[in-house]
Amino acid sequence: MPINDIREYKASLRKKVRAKRESLPAEIKEELDKGILGNITRLRQYKLNETILTYVSTRIEVDTIALIRRALRDNKRVAVPRCVENSREMEFYYINSLDELEPRTFGVLEPVKEKCELLTDYTKGLCIVPGLAFDFQGYRLGYGKGFYDRFLGRFSGDTAGICYSSCVVWKLHHSYYDKNAKLLVTEKYIRRTDKNTEVSKNERRYERKTQGKSRKF
Repeated sequence: MPINDIREYKASLRKKVRAKRESLPAEIKEELDKGILGNITRLRQYKLNETILTYVSTRIEVDTIALIRRALRDNKRVAVPRCVENSREMEFYYINSLDELEPRTFGVLEPVKEKCELLTDYTKGLCIVPGLAFDFQGYRLGYGKGFYDRFLGRFSGDTAGICYSSCVVWKLHHSYYDKNAKLLVTEKYIRRTDKNTEVSKNERRYERKTQGKSRKF
């Protein structure tokens, strides 16, 4: 697909998914968020990694505030992103509490540099990857700014994309340089995106239901 068509396709899908998320009733979103949090904390990668890298959620995103609190209680080192001024890059800083965050880029909570320690080792840890939508191969539909695409290009630890199952599609168009998440976590299932990994019966059942519905939004 030509690059202009990909951009138009992503912009159209982004608009539809945002509308879908904004219309999600608060009580239903809360239950879905709890299910995703439970599945994240069951991951072997969550249990084994000392460092959890996670975004700080906005209103329409899968909630990560509860994840941050849980990880801190579990004695994990929690690192969250801060956008680098005048660039499309971001750095991660360790935080010890939510009080070390302040509204910044696009109104998103980011670490206060003076209170936090910069994360410098991007070879390990579990990175929780945001996305408006994901496909079964772990590729994501982001907000179009490219911050996470650039970061994932230099991160070599474990990655888990988190998403509501209703926002998972069979296949997203993606570029050569896009990096997929190695795990996909929804409120219904955990999926390894490696092609040779056996999937669960629930995943196969869900794939059969949704196959060919990548334009369902």
